[in-house]
Amino acid sequence: MARRSANVTQGVEKAPMRSLFYAMGYTKEELDRPLIAVVSAHSEIVPGHYHLDKITEAVKAGVRMAGGTPIMVPAIGVCDGIAMGHIGMKYSLASRELIADSVETMTQAHAFDGLVLVPNCDKIVPGMVMAAVRMNVPTVVCSGGPMMAGLVDEEDISLSKIFEAVGARKANLIDDQKLEEFEQGCCPGCGSCAGMYTANSMNCLCEALGIALPGNGTIPAVHNGRIRLAKYAGAAIMNLVEKDIKARDIINERSVRNALRCDMALGCSSNSVLHLLAIANEAGVPLDLKMFNEESERTPNLCHLAPAGETHMQDLNIAGGIAAVQSELAKKDMLDLEVMTATGKTLGENLQGVKNKKPDTIRPIENPYSETGGIAILFGNVAPEGCVVKRSAVAPEMLKHSGPARVFNCEEEAIAAIYDGKIVAGDVVVIRYEGPKGGPGMREMLNPTSALAGMKLDKTVALITDGRFSGASRGASIGHVCPEAANGGNIGLLQEGDIIEINIPEYSIQVRVSDAEFEKRRSSYVAPEPNIKTGWLGRYGKLVDSAAKGAIMKQDF
Repeated sequence: MARRSANVTQGVEKAPMRSLFYAMGYTKEELDRPLIAVVSAHSEIVPGHYHLDKITEAVKAGVRMAGGTPIMVPAIGVCDGIAMGHIGMKYSLASRELIADSVETMTQAHAFDGLVLVPNCDKIVPGMVMAAVRMNVPTVVCSGGPMMAGLVDEEDISLSKIFEAVGARKANLIDDQKLEEFEQGCCPGCGSCAGMYTANSMNCLCEALGIALPGNGTIPAVHNGRIRLAKYAGAAIMNLVEKDIKARDIINERSVRNALRCDMALGCSSNSVLHLLAIANEAGVPLDLKMFNEESERTPNLCHLAPAGETHMQDLNIAGGIAAVQSELAKKDMLDLEVMTATGKTLGENLQGVKNKKPDTIRPIENPYSETGGIAILFGNVAPEGCVVKRSAVAPEMLKHSGPARVFNCEEEAIAAIYDGKIVAGDVVVIRYEGPKGGPGMREMLNPTSALAGMKLDKTVALITDGRFSGASRGASIGHVCPEAANGGNIGLLQEGDIIEINIPEYSIQVRVSDAEFEKRRSSYVAPEPNIKTGWLGRYGKLVDSAAKGAIMKQDF
């Protein structure tokens, strides 16, 4: 089989291209080997990426040991925590498309034979994977690994606790000194924040999809095992290139089903819905929101990692990692064990001898936290096309809730009302015009949800939005409402005091407003103008599709 890199390294007519490689110090021998792009999102602004230069070098060593020529190329990455609560968060989800397009650009322009993707945080992981399946080239994901949990008052904590501490301080439940303790103690070093937030969710789901080696989702960033894993990833890509095992040979309808079931068992971030939809779209795999509920109905929830519980990624790693979760699911034939993986072996082969070492971290499938999965999709006249909730992080008393709507047209209005004590037990906070188009950019609402939790209102107040939530959010936080307000959705027609009824076990979200009343309101309603019309976000707002489709770029323009 001819190598892709032959287009830039082989034959008389490629002499000009070779001369440019020689300008960078490459040797003839290196150009005669497969060229492997090591796509690194290393930067000095994202804690999860701060150490990726070390991971990248280890991957390159593994490629060289296996007979290839590694070539580092860069990728961008937004730190969602730093971007939270201001205009920066509008760029976060949108950056996923920039990342996918840039990886495609660099790969196709330089004819790489294979890819090792080195991301770690939220949009970077799915963005890179989307590009890999779009081009269908041999690919291995090697993430940077999770951060260790912090420690305050002899309790393991992670990023969600500092956001909640802000709410507690606003409510005078703690003082400045205690806030400072959380601030200094919650993030002790590099890595993706230590709970089952979006970054770790996607790194775990890369394992579940088979595109990453076992351990990718859970080996801590600071452990020596992470460096070894990176070297093995470099060697693994050479095996895939030699055997011509491409990204879509690994990510296909069967492995996506496996990933959905792992998602439900793990209790992943609600953002995993957006990203799995987008990855499936690029891979040509049919996937819709109803399929998430189908898998949720049949897949038990086995893990309650932060923010749903008190355990963190390091605990999941000690328990045996994603492989141990998969082994529990395999007990009841809930996974397709014949799918191909990045190891060059089937999932079943990878799971040989794997055991659940900590049943208090990974519940045995015979004794789950719940018989249903960690994510639910709700439908009703508030969200005819669906909305998403991380069910495993909702207090039992909030699984069913009815209360008056408190309506806000942006996150800033809502957070000001929460901090001012204007939200009371029983309310349903509605934040709209924060969807993919209306934001533009579909901001995460971690500040409002954390403020409610810090003020001890997370068990009495619900929040719904056409925006989305951080994986660090907990409580009855219902996002991705579709159609969004900016697309004429009913969420844009809700009024102060409307009674909203939430029934998560029945996958329902309704407001006591008749169709006739909605039409009356629609006839006189004027939507606000988009708050950003220029630059990249202006273009994004015009081209982005519904969150129900993964907030992908429209294909019919």
